[in-house]
Amino acid sequence: MAGLLPLDEAQARLLALAEALPIETIAVAEAGGRWAASDIIARRSQPAADLSAMDGYAVRHMDLPGPFRIIGESAAGKGFPGSPGAAEAVRIFTGAAVPEGADTVIMQENCAREGDTLRLTAQPPAPGRDIRVRGSDFSEHALLVARGARMTPAAIALAIMGGHGTVPVHRRARIALISTGDELAAPGAVTGPHQIPASNGPMLAAMLRSTGCDVDDMGVVGDDLDSIKGAVDAARRHDVILTIGGASVGDHDLVKPAFLACRATLDFIKVALKPGKPLMAGRLANALVLGLPGNPVSAYVTCFLFALPLVRKLMGAATPLAPVLPLPLGAAMPAVGNRTEFIRGKIEDGRALPFRNQDSAALALLAEAAILIRRNAGAQAVPAGTIVDTLRLD
Repeated sequence: MAGLLPLDEAQARLLALAEALPIETIAVAEAGGRWAASDIIARRSQPAADLSAMDGYAVRHMDLPGPFRIIGESAAGKGFPGSPGAAEAVRIFTGAAVPEGADTVIMQENCAREGDTLRLTAQPPAPGRDIRVRGSDFSEHALLVARGARMTPAAIALAIMGGHGTVPVHRRARIALISTGDELAAPGAVTGPHQIPASNGPMLAAMLRSTGCDVDDMGVVGDDLDSIKGAVDAARRHDVILTIGGASVGDHDLVKPAFLACRATLDFIKVALKPGKPLMAGRLANALVLGLPGNPVSAYVTCFLFALPLVRKLMGAATPLAPVLPLPLGAAMPAVGNRTEFIRGKIEDGRALPFRNQDSAALALLAEAAILIRRNAGAQAVPAGTIVDTLRLD
């Protein structure tokens, strides 16, 4: 554990500690934001029959340009029972089944009807025009949602359209959140000159809940070894024990001693990362432990880079790390030291524009940030226009 662990290695080691939680089957309508625990396969084709994409008239293309005799109609949910013969047409509405034998739909705007007679008023349509062919969206037995994919709103609709009323997902992860620090006051409380409002806990709780996990915010614990140890002991039933603050090596940084006193095994304690070097991870019985730094920006960035991927892995995500978005720089950037840096910024005119102020306690600019710009350890200075890796924060 000596020295600084490279960022990518630290992320890989943390994720290697995690195994997906047990599987449960739930109503697909309740699966939003969860991750599919197995492939979701179509039990039906969509559409299940050839359907009209327009209001108009179903005909045989060989009979164009007509005229046609109208012999009935087909509406959504109530099709036409017969089939058109020579020079015959069936009035049809959007979403209705195309009668057997018909192979083309004439848009109603392109024809004129007089009683039961239909005449074309525009160029004849191509064969198969304005028909949604059976299975054109997906066919029975097709893969709809892959194992490890997130159940987005569209994925929920797709699973339902594929014939599913329930889906298997991994159990929600249970996260215990412990803030440490004598200087922390409750949100909204009047603060003295040596106090600050405890904003990190609610901030990280909101970030974590975006994954669909359950967060138990256990509040603030003072800089006292027995108090921190007691809070950690009380959180053992959770899947992850996440602490904020006290992760460095000062006299009042007591999270590591508390973890060790509770018989936790730590995998690493420092990462070559800016902001966020003091970061530790390991295991305590059946729980994973993750100690984050207390500066607000450091807490945010390390939660984004470590805690969120960890929770996604526990809940079955196939790709738990945030996706990389390459963008050209909107301004020159200096050389980087011996730690990988994540620079807060925004996207302006399609370019990654870094903020000038990168203080790890500056919350105002963090609230404005849309991206983190990754600059690898040892990287040289680069001019505007250089393509860099970014991570979106939305």
